[in-house]
Amino acid sequence: MTLEEFSAGEQKTESDPDNVVLCLLAADEDDDRDVALQIHFTLIQAFCCENDINILRVSNPGRLAELLLLETDAGPAATEGAEQPPDLHCVLVTNPHSSQWKDPALSQLICFCRESRYMDQWVPVINLPER
Repeated sequence: MTLEEFSAGEQKTESDPDNVVLCLLAADEDDDRDVALQIHFTLIQAFCCENDINILRVSNPGRLAELLLLETDAGPAATEGAEQPPDLHCVLVTNPHSSQWKDPALSQLICFCRESRYMDQWVPVINLPER
């Protein structure tokens, strides 16, 4: 799924959470001390659990941005007046045609989340190493 598809599906998500299949919560060590962000994460997790949305915690928001191709290899723009980097603390992944379109990588992630829940780990964590 491309970022454009994600953005197009984002408006639909506000009125219909059924097309959201995965919620990525990204935070680094500094974010773990941010009480407001932790409260935000708790509310998001409650919403996701109530709506049967898989949740995955990611340890390195900067690396996640690289993987989503939101930053260049040289890093985020450092020029004055440059756009703020996108907030990736919460990324909703949509699958608008879940019965017609299957992404093998997304299916593996959902399976990983389901298996983690069976082992009483409700929010599995993936540690993304620096490049």
